[in-house]
Amino acid sequence: MTAAPAITDVQAIVEQVWSSFLGEAEPLLPAPVAPGRAFPADDAWSAAVSISGGWDAAVTVELSTPLALSLTTTMLGLTADETAEGPLDADVADAVGELVNMIGGNIKSLMPGPSVLSLPAVAAGRAAHPSGAAEVARFDGVRAGQPVRVAVHVIPQP
Repeated sequence: MTAAPAITDVQAIVEQVWSSFLGEAEPLLPAPVAPGRAFPADDAWSAAVSISGGWDAAVTVELSTPLALSLTTTMLGLTADETAEGPLDADVADAVGELVNMIGGNIKSLMPGPSVLSLPAVAAGRAAHPSGAAEVARFDGVRAGQPVRVAVHVIPQP
């Protein structure tokens, strides 16, 4: 049987990392992402990290574009004047990449090791995970009405 993190552990990690980045003024709330709100490729940001070694997996994060922009401005401490035209795509990529890096690193620490964490791959659009990988845990949530999804995909051993 393939090892997998408990759903409750994934949720706790996501909530802890999220509140450390954005505070708790507008919390991230668990909520299933409605089928019609499933991150269209033209209105989403996503990122993925791979874990390899004692446990092989990928962790993905998907955010609506408005939520990715909010995450970026808060993480970078940008003022309203500085974001009048919106943060740069490079800034959004850095923020979303750091989010998946923190979540992935915390999930890695729960699983058999030793393992290493890859650098994040970030995209404006939907994240891909390795073919043949099986989703073993997922957290769906909303913040200020905007969806976020964190998924853990285990890569089968040959």
